[in-house]
Amino acid sequence: MKTIDIVVPCYNEEEGLEYFIQETNKVIDTIENYKFRYILVNDGSRDKTYLVMKKLAEKYFFVKYLSFSRNFGKEAAMYAGLKHSTADYVIVMDADLQHPPAMFPKMLEAIEEGYDCCAAMRSTRKGESKIRSFFSRTFYRISNKITDVKMPYGAVDFRIMSRQMVNSILELSEVQRFSKGIFCWVGFNTKWIPYENVERVMGTTKWSFWGLFRYAIDGITAFSVAPLRFISVLGFLISLVSFIYIIATLIQTLAFGIDVPGYVTNLCATLFLGGITVLSVGVLGEYIGRIYMETKDRPIYILKYSNFECDKGICTPFPEKDVVDHDTVEVEELTENEEAENQEFAEDSEEE
Repeated sequence: MKTIDIVVPCYNEEEGLEYFIQETNKVIDTIENYKFRYILVNDGSRDKTYLVMKKLAEKYFFVKYLSFSRNFGKEAAMYAGLKHSTADYVIVMDADLQHPPAMFPKMLEAIEEGYDCCAAMRSTRKGESKIRSFFSRTFYRISNKITDVKMPYGAVDFRIMSRQMVNSILELSEVQRFSKGIFCWVGFNTKWIPYENVERVMGTTKWSFWGLFRYAIDGITAFSVAPLRFISVLGFLISLVSFIYIIATLIQTLAFGIDVPGYVTNLCATLFLGGITVLSVGVLGEYIGRIYMETKDRPIYILKYSNFECDKGICTPFPEKDVVDHDTVEVEELTENEEAENQEFAEDSEEE
């Protein structure tokens, strides 16, 4: 019987985490010949997500959890989950049910057809603002033109991958990660399945506009040096135009005796070149900053709590039992010790 790990990054998902497990289990119950296990990754949540994970793990033997010392980001959470996975296949999905578990059977069909990966792509942007959809489309167009990594519009992290593909991804240990690009960069046969965008069942999105903008910049700079080449081309064009302007000015002055007023021209040229210089320094700084962060060789994440019987990613084998007992988990009122533990965890996150 094949095994599947479901890696679920979680950030402030206290309200919907139990419901996510219940809804996903309904789909799992209909799938034969596969054993499933959850790997819930708490990315430094400021609510009671960690305590909910503990209660779920106490109730269900097939629930494993990892909890970071602070918020390291979704990319780090996905990497940690993949690193702790031991199953034949790994599913990556969000905990807000915007990635429908009902797609599991279709994904498994693709795997059984011989694909190494089956990934989901949104066919609609239902529930999103027009501005956000516009910038999303723009990002995919730019990224596909200036990088060697080709991502279909609407591609999401929701996918199932073979063990071979997961191992290849884990070999890329860069700190500033862009998983959508990494999934495509490693190659392997991938089947894309479209689905209609689903609104969150509970809670609100954790992504701000500027957070998505920084994420897009990371995606471009991680797989392309096109911005640096653009600066080189722009510098050459400015030099060429300046040279032509100088020649034209000399001809007007020496051949025709025409005085060329220079104050306004010089002012505009100075402001223009100053803006280009600042832009160029900013682009160079972005790449140099990435190099600086990578050379520090800091860990991608730091674990604070875990119910894995391992310390550094060499994990326990897959559970022997099948997935059973999907009753509702009662998350009890917190004891004084648990309340203090949660408060300490939140304070640590805030300090970071």
